[in-house]
This record gives sequence, structure tokens and C-alpha cells, in this order.
Amino acid sequence: MKAVRLALGVVGLAAAAYGAWLVLGLSTSSWPGLLTWLAAGVVVHDAVLAPLVVAVGLALRRVVPGPARGPVVVGAVVLGAVTLVAVPAIGRFGARPDNPTLLDRDYVAGWLALACLVAVGVGAATLVRSRRERRRDRV
Repeated sequence: MKAVRLALGVVGLAAAAYGAWLVLGLSTSSWPGLLTWLAAGVVVHDAVLAPLVVAVGLALRRVVPGPARGPVVVGAVVLGAVTLVAVPAIGRFGARPDNPTLLDRDYVAGWLALACLVAVGVGAATLVRSRRERRRDRV
């Protein structure tokens, strides 16, 4: 387990270093926009996304049975984050008739496929957790 954590840490540091290298390669005229974008991301995350995720988690806690709680919350977080990022593509914002290659896929179908995969994963994780819980109760 330590080796996996160490490997993930190394990959994370490499990704951060690559990102820093890309930022340093930008022209200085791009920095104000970049800093505004980064600051807005932090504010939106802390003021909107984090409280929303906590509220959804608390609401799901009242409705979802014990073994399914963790997987359902993880599925909701995954789908929520992906949906938030995919809204421009799903809504086809920026599509132009003179350039049909900009948004050349059925992004709704892709999102639905991902939603199905997440639902299958949530179901499988719930099944595994409920079986483990039953085994633990027998012993």
C-alpha cells in the first residue's frame, strides 16, 4: 500500500511540475486572465460546489440504506463533477456552422454511457458492501 501511495505521489508531483512548466511558458499578458480564472475556481468550489456536495450527501444519507450510502455518494460526486465540466459540450456552446469539427460527437450519448457505467459501479459496490456486512454480522 505504501508503494501505491508513493507512486501516486510521484505521478501527482510530475503532473504539477508539467502544469507549472506550461504556465511559465505563457506570455505575461496571459497571466491576469489565468490568475482570475484560478481565483474564480477556488471561490466557486468553496462557495458553491463544496456546500452543494455536503448538502446532497446529507440528503442521501436519509434516503439511501447503509451499504449503499458510500457508493451512491461517490457516484453522485463523480457524475456531478463530470456533468459540470461537460455542460459546455453537452449544450454545444461554441458550435459553429462553418466549422462542424468543433463539436463533432454526440456528447449527450457519451454522458449517458458514463452515467450507466457509474450506476453499474454503484450497484456493484453496494452489492459487495452488503455481502461483507452480512458476513460480518454472521461472525
